[in-house]
Amino acid sequence: MKKMGHYFKLLGIFAKYSLMSALEYRVNFVTGVTVEMGWMVIKLLYVAIVYKAGINIGILTPDHILLFVGTYMLMTGVFMLYWGNFSSLPGMVQQGELDLYIVKPVSLQFLVTLRRLDFAYLLPELIAGTAMIVTGWRLAGLPAGVVPIAGFLFYLACGCLLAYSLFLLPYILSFWIISAGGIADISSALWDFNNMPSMIYEKWFRRIGTYILPVFVITNFPGLFLMGELSPWACVWGVAAPALFFALSRALWRFSLKKYSSASS
Repeated sequence: MKKMGHYFKLLGIFAKYSLMSALEYRVNFVTGVTVEMGWMVIKLLYVAIVYKAGINIGILTPDHILLFVGTYMLMTGVFMLYWGNFSSLPGMVQQGELDLYIVKPVSLQFLVTLRRLDFAYLLPELIAGTAMIVTGWRLAGLPAGVVPIAGFLFYLACGCLLAYSLFLLPYILSFWIISAGGIADISSALWDFNNMPSMIYEKWFRRIGTYILPVFVITNFPGLFLMGELSPWACVWGVAAPALFFALSRALWRFSLKKYSSASS
């Protein structure tokens, strides 16, 4: 617990200096917020079309879909908060910059993947996503007691851990490959499967996206929990998948470091 507290303190320091850096270059910060708001408006068009059509998708009403899309937007903001560290990893490996961090008395994975936090991407998605979740939750008439709220927040936290672990895996491949440009494209395409509820996809595709490459667990399980649509096995998998993929990412990271040879040496 003491060690975990130490890492939370470090994360707070990273957040503080990242925010100070963003405010020091205000034009870049405002530009980032503006660009993200533009993407956010495009995402909102999906919801507008659903409400205009006024049709249900299976058991999902437009209000349910609003909740799911809001969850997707919120999780996108959290993911984009640290995604820049993932995308910079290939360059750090190729140019030998990673050497500077290896000697630090802290977990290298923690330091490399969370050292910079981009609040310009987080803030618009956080505000809009939260507003959509609350609105969809209320309009859909879903329960709002202590247990539903706690369960929703719990699966959100599990989704955050799973998103970090699952999407770090392809970037770790940069220890072996030179060109990593395609990794970002594949990761973005995989993430965007969540921009609508998983129920719109075929059953076989939902199973792949839930149990093999569990991207649907990240943003769909909180809403499904509220609707009472998670089976006991799915409830367990919603907790086991983040733990499993986090352990996998840690193991692959450690194995990669053993094979790492500095580009500057």
